[in-house]
Amino acid sequence: MDRKRIFLSSPTMHGEEQEYVKNAFDTNWVAPLGPHVNAFEKEMQEYTGIAHGAALSAGTAALHLAVILSGVKQGDIVFASSLTFSASVNPACYEKAVPVFIDSEYETWNMDPEALERAFEKYPHPAAVIAVHLYGTPAKIDRIREICRAHQVPLIEDAAEALGSTFQGKKAGSFGDFGVFSYNGNKIITTSGGGMLMGEDEAAIARARFLATQARDPAPWYQHSCIGYNYRMSNVLAGIGRGQLLHLEEHKARKNAIYRQYREAFSDIPEICMNPLNPEGDANNWLSCMTVEPGSRVTPAQIMDALAEYNIETRPIWKPMHLQPVFADCDFVRTKEGRSVSEDIFNRGLCLPSDIKNTPEDMELIISIVRRQFGR
Repeated sequence: MDRKRIFLSSPTMHGEEQEYVKNAFDTNWVAPLGPHVNAFEKEMQEYTGIAHGAALSAGTAALHLAVILSGVKQGDIVFASSLTFSASVNPACYEKAVPVFIDSEYETWNMDPEALERAFEKYPHPAAVIAVHLYGTPAKIDRIREICRAHQVPLIEDAAEALGSTFQGKKAGSFGDFGVFSYNGNKIITTSGGGMLMGEDEAAIARARFLATQARDPAPWYQHSCIGYNYRMSNVLAGIGRGQLLHLEEHKARKNAIYRQYREAFSDIPEICMNPLNPEGDANNWLSCMTVEPGSRVTPAQIMDALAEYNIETRPIWKPMHLQPVFADCDFVRTKEGRSVSEDIFNRGLCLPSDIKNTPEDMELIISIVRRQFGR
């Protein structure tokens, strides 16, 4: 296809990343760990207001260590958001835990606190709760945290998509016992691949670093008293992260502008609803999403196909975990009987191109194609 490719969300590099990487090469710190790793952790701590952080190879690695540090064991129940990417819950399965999926609410598309309460009535003693801030919109995390504290259950806050988002003036990722961030290539900032586990418990994060470096005991030889993992971030990638972090607020502002442009452009089409924003929060709008109202003659698939003809990348809304074949035997808790909220959002939604490098002409083309599907 000869047309320029318009991406869903691709990396945006600046000059500082290359300077940090050059420094890593010049000082021969190209192996895992090094001064950029330490500095990146410190800078993330300062940005988020979370006391401690461990830079890791992926957000999934951070979630896995959070699951382990929460004490999850084989056969334990773990409550998790259903409307999310599978990496949110896979780490619980690494430990042979049993996921129980919690439905969403329409106000933010995130875990429904009422459904979470129902889950506790059915399963009084889960080992952990994994709550996601979907597409960068903060969940009703205060209520979720309150419920977890009342039941004395650890809360793992999956903020992989929500770096820079806030709720009630506090950064996403700072409400749970553990906060998890991702720097995957499509996220609001990237290290090409990587993640971070953060929390207020210094001993727990120190334990995470130990486990992430193959759990090597302090002995003059290679000695291991427990199973470890090769999960630490490299000094080179941390350098990229440091350069990217300098531009996080700039990226967030551009993502917010993209969301507002879509919302305004489709405001006269009653069949289109943009993804809702939490009025108590400030979303990073990592991805701008839309749903088509019930009864519309236009389907999400038709919109995606029309955009694809112009080499424009889109994505369906995450398929809920309770609908995934791999989790067919897992329980699912909703607030009301009938079709679940998460399933309804999945059936009627799609993610729009949200790349911060989109030009005014790119945005005009995307918007015009979507509007044409509705006869506008």
